[in-house]
Amino acid sequence: MQLYKQLIAGALVAGLVGFSAWASAGDSGYYPDYGESYDLARVTSVTPVYTDVQVRTPRTECWDQQVAYQQPTSPAGAVIGGLIGAAIGNKAGGHGRHYRRHHRGASTVAGAAVGALVGSQISRANAPVQYVTEQRCQVVDDFTTRRELIGYDVRYRYNGRDYLTRTDQHPGDKIRVRVDVSPAF
Repeated sequence: MQLYKQLIAGALVAGLVGFSAWASAGDSGYYPDYGESYDLARVTSVTPVYTDVQVRTPRTECWDQQVAYQQPTSPAGAVIGGLIGAAIGNKAGGHGRHYRRHHRGASTVAGAAVGALVGSQISRANAPVQYVTEQRCQVVDDFTTRRELIGYDVRYRYNGRDYLTRTDQHPGDKIRVRVDVSPAF
């Protein structure tokens, strides 16, 4: 029976100590959490913090433009120029004493090539030009600036001292703070 009374008295004392600790915390909201202690502090001001973000928006810009096209030419100018150049080259290669036949053949070929080139250029220069309206397009970037909320600068007061922190969410009237108690030596 004596042991029974001691157990009841011990339980009663433990209950009173627990109730006393709970009651002494009162309205402050002080509570232990996983080996760390937390409390609630009064928020004195909340200021939203923004950043400017540049946004790129590509768009297609088009316009009409006049374009000149030359009609295709017939090979007749090159052929006629080649024949005339060959004849001139043949005559030019015929003068001289040594290697007449060899010079005459080379001159004829060179004259034909130059004549064909000149005849083709003359034919192309005289070809009719046709103008056509074509649509041209290019991608251009438009830039705009947009403000984005990145958080809140929160000023709060705890135990007579003022503090500042940044949070992702608006904290409301109270903010949870970690309390660190260490022995004074």
